[in-house]
Formats: sequence, C-alpha cells, structure tokens
Amino acid sequence: MSSLFAPSTKTAPIKLAITAIVASLLLLSGCERTGETSSNNVGPSSIPIQRVFIVIDQFGYLPNSSKVAVIRDPQVGFDSHLSFNPSANFEVVSADTHEVVFSGTATPWNNGKTHSGSGDKVWWFDFSGLQTAGEYYVRHADSGEKSYPFLIDNNVYKNVLKQAARAFFYQRAGFAKQQPFADVAWADGASHLGPLQDANARLYSAPNNPATERDLQGGWYDAGDYNKYTSWTANYVIGLLHAYSENPAAWGDDFGIPESNNGVADILDEIKWGLDWLTRMQNADGSVLSIVGLSHASPPSAAKGQSLYGPANTSATLTTAAAFAFASKIFGEHENKNVSQYALNLRTRAESAWQWASNNPNVIFKNNDASHGSEGLGAGQQEVDEHERQMKKLTAAIYLFALTGNSTYQQYVDTHYRTTELLKHNFASAFRAELIRTLLYYAHLDGTSKQVARTITHTFTKAINANNGWHALTNQRDPYRAYLADYTWGSSSIKAAKGSMLYEQIIYSLGTQSPQQVSNAALDYIHYLHGVNPLAKVYLSNMENDGAENSVTEFYHTWFSNGSKNWDSTKTSRYGPAPGFVIGGPNPAYNWDTCCPNQCGNSNNNALCGVAPPSPPFNQPAQKSYADFNTSWPLNSWEVTENSNAYQTNYLRLLSKFVNNPNHQ
Repeated sequence: MSSLFAPSTKTAPIKLAITAIVASLLLLSGCERTGETSSNNVGPSSIPIQRVFIVIDQFGYLPNSSKVAVIRDPQVGFDSHLSFNPSANFEVVSADTHEVVFSGTATPWNNGKTHSGSGDKVWWFDFSGLQTAGEYYVRHADSGEKSYPFLIDNNVYKNVLKQAARAFFYQRAGFAKQQPFADVAWADGASHLGPLQDANARLYSAPNNPATERDLQGGWYDAGDYNKYTSWTANYVIGLLHAYSENPAAWGDDFGIPESNNGVADILDEIKWGLDWLTRMQNADGSVLSIVGLSHASPPSAAKGQSLYGPANTSATLTTAAAFAFASKIFGEHENKNVSQYALNLRTRAESAWQWASNNPNVIFKNNDASHGSEGLGAGQQEVDEHERQMKKLTAAIYLFALTGNSTYQQYVDTHYRTTELLKHNFASAFRAELIRTLLYYAHLDGTSKQVARTITHTFTKAINANNGWHALTNQRDPYRAYLADYTWGSSSIKAAKGSMLYEQIIYSLGTQSPQQVSNAALDYIHYLHGVNPLAKVYLSNMENDGAENSVTEFYHTWFSNGSKNWDSTKTSRYGPAPGFVIGGPNPAYNWDTCCPNQCGNSNNNALCGVAPPSPPFNQPAQKSYADFNTSWPLNSWEVTENSNAYQTNYLRLLSKFVNNPNHQ
C-alpha cells in the first residue's frame, strides 16, 4: 500500500466435489478443498415462511421523511396458507414505554386487489406524522399483531452505511483482515500472495513461462468468486467516487478500516485500494489487462492455486481511463497534498489509456471462452459488444473532459451522446442508470454546450416521468412502494440504482416534483431493501447486531460457503457470513441447473438436485422468488443470493444521500 494514504499511527498490512464431474466444476471455478471443510446440502436450509404481516424498514426512518407500514395478506405463493385480514385500526407503540404514540387507519392498496408481483393483498398505514426520535413498533390495535421494532432518528442509517462500506474491506485480495479492523469471526491472513499467485501472476496462455510474470496483487474479489475483473473494478471506482462527491459529509474517517484516522475519508482510502490495483494492470503503452483469475478456498488465505491474467483489451482500457480521469479530478480537489499529488499520476494514466484505446478500438478478449482458449479464467464474462465499447468510450470522454477541459473529448461526447438509450429512445432505464448518471454529470459541467446540456436534461426529465418512472409511482403500481417493471438476477442492485436515478433530480434540480417528493420516493427503494417487501427481508447479510431482525442469514460466497462450520449461516455455523453484504435478491428466472434432475453425470450428482427446484425461490411471484441459501452446483444459488461489488456500490451511493445530509433531517 502507498504511504500517501496510510494510517498516521499504524502500518497497514502489506499488502462440487462428490464426483469427478463435480470436482472438475470446482476446479474450473478455482475452488479448492483446503481450509474450512464443507458439505453438500441440498436446497435452502429453511423455507422462509414467517408470520410477519406488518413490514417496515427494520433499521428505521428519518424524522421528517414519509413513513408507511405495509400490511400484507398472502394470497399466492409459498406463504398463501397464512392469512391476515385486519380491521383498519393501527397504532405506533413506544418500544421503551409500550405506550401508544400514534394511531390511525390503514387504507387498502388498489381497492383490495391482489398484486400479481407479490401475490399479496396489501394495506398502507401512514404514520409520517410521528417525528419524535425513539424506538417503536407498529401494532394492529385489535389483534395485537406487531411489526419488527425500528428507530426514528436523524442518524438511523449511519452505522448501516459503515457496515455496508466495510464489505469492500473484507473483499480485499492480498490484504490481511486483522483485529481490530476485522471482527475476530472474520479475521484471515492475506490471500493469494503465495508462489505463482498475484505478485507473480502469469499470462493465462503461458502458465509455465516466467517471462510473463506480473505483480498484480491487490484489488477486490469481485463477488462471491475471488476473480478480479478490470472493467467492473473501474466501474466500482466511478460509482464510489460519485457517492463520495455527491455527499462528502456521509463519509467519515472512522469506518474502522486500517486507513482510518489518517485525515482522508475512508471511502477515498478504499477507492485508492481499487485504483492501485488498476495501475498495476496498466501496461507501459497505456493499455490495461482485462482480468486476473484467482484460485478459491475458504477462508481466502487457504487458496493456493496459480493466478493467471488475461491480455489487454479495448473495453477494459476505456473503463479504466474513465476511472483514472474521474479519480484524478476528485482526488485533485482534496486538501491533502499527498492525495492531490496522487491525482497527477492518474491523469497521465487516463490520457495514456484513452490514446491506446483510440488507436486500438477493437481489441477483444473473452475470458472463460473456448474460442479464446480461456476456459476457467474467471467466471463472469467481462468482454462487451461494439455498442457497449462505444458507450465506454463516451463515458471515458466525459470524465476526461471534466478533468482536462480538452475540446477533443468534448467533441467526441457531443458527436456521440445521442447514441445512448436515453437519447435514442427517451427511456430512463434503471438498467442503464450508470450511463444516465454520467450524462447528467456531463450536462452540468462548466464548458458543456448549453444546447447539449438542455437536450440531456430535458430528455431525462421527460423519461423519468414516463410509464416506468413517476407515472408508476404516482399511480401506486407497487404496493411495496418501490416499483420495478422487471425483476431479474441482481434485482436488489437495480432497486438501488432506480432510487439513485430518481435522486438525480435533487442533485441537479430537475423535474417538476418537489425535493421532498423525490427524497421520499428514493427512500422507498431503501425501505424495500431494508424489509418493506413480501418476505420482510433485509437484503444485507448478518445485520442482527445492527438493528435488523430478519437480515440475510447465508448467501453464495466462496468464503462463506455451504457447510462451512464457521461461516455458512448465522443459524447453523459458528459465525455466519460477515455483515453488510448486499445480495442479489428476488429472481423469478431462477431454476436449478439444466442437468437436473437426472442428467448430471451419475447418480451421486443427480442426488444433489433433489426432487424439484427449491421453491422458493422457484415458481413464485416475482417479489417472493427468493430464499436464503448458498448451495452451489447444480442448485446454483448464485442466481439469487450471490453478492457483487456492483450491488454494494449502487446501495452505498443511494444510502449515503441520507446520512449526515441536512436536507433530509
């Protein structure tokens, strides 16, 4: 680690197997049978049937925000045998004195119709008038049915933000997780620093050739797998930089990581950890290597396999150029001279990457792909098509223009910005929230053409008011108050992205809605992730000690693997997974592997399937297509419960708007 951001008083640390087929699959994913032992349990450890009929944000609410408890009566899905058909009388009760502090009536959603997306009939109980700080619960006045407890407080999300940000610390590769920065439950040595690992990584096509060795240590495990993908890491850097720059007051120097108390916001220290790895991935000619494939074990320090990297490609180089440029701008504005000095190096690297990509616009490399001879290198596919490369170049040009003011970059943006989905289709999709964020950022830069800026902002305002935007919200199309048109793999992340996309209206003073309307709508997407959903589930891991009664107990992650005696589940293992990880969430497309039930190679493998896909999440209404489980192949829990740094980044950006922000207190 560079000494520029090092702590002032401390030195930071330097840095499926029952049959042959299952074993080969594990080898392809890099999984090793070292460290923690595990077993192959079939399906979710428990079906998440619960008697929770009154759902609230389990962490709580800001005093001046809207507060609506959702009352549910299941009609369709795994919990349809449960019933709650209440009278309209509800009240809020002090958890300390047990006195009623607020009372009112609940109103039926959509005249009592069943919502197809959740399978529930729903009522809303609005207690926004209660603004006094304290701990409370909602109670049905007649039956006594209660919600989980919650807080009303100006700082209600501060500790949640810290825990979620610390997930990046636990995702660091090549860095020891030691006390007091890591809880004793998740302490581990530095991973992937052994022979032929990250510090001596070799080209994937020449694993026995020492001439290809590169020092590629550092970076973050991308998700539940330990691989490190350049384009995605660069995107996380950009997203976290936006989270910081849009509300610096949310980001203290006290998040409990090794760099804390060094005079620099801990989120910038964490961003620098990612940036330092990206600099190692850059070649002298400006190009940037695409991926490093790592071996897998639980805990991470037990992984001993070789680290291999993929060659440079255009997409990774462009995304890294954007990250370097934006980081150079934000770091360059910092009062700490060491931080601003670091920014100068990033500027040189950003411009070098842009130049190489401009001269080499179509260098393609697909990892884990037979046509490139790269099977087993990484898991997810980091390569993109021609259109996406164009979008990456547009993004890089925007951040380079913001940094340099160079007209070359501005001309590129002004020539190509209309090729984006927002401008071509007048559609503000949450799936394209990152690009929309970048376009709006460009529209408000000094020096941007007023005509281009107007075109972008007017198009966005029109699009955000359309069918899947404010139209859906004002027409109350989701009884759980956080509308998405489609639920897919990673729905939790899309929820967070949608909330941030709404909040762009506050950042840039856009739209016809009031700031209070916008902030309440954005908060509803947070409330969904915090428990206002049909499962009363907080979609963050192991947050019981931080205020959540029903957070994720287990999720797909190599470290917190199925059957681990220490880390599998908060219910069955010694510790369970580390807190604060955002998981994928409901996915109605979930299914077991296509080899199930009887084509998985032999009888032992077939037995891993069980008799049917686990339901839930299979064959449920969209918002109920979830269960806490971490079983690997062939039940493929990663489609539902795997974490991702992308999910983490989107959540952090949204939540941070409501921490230490005087506009929302």
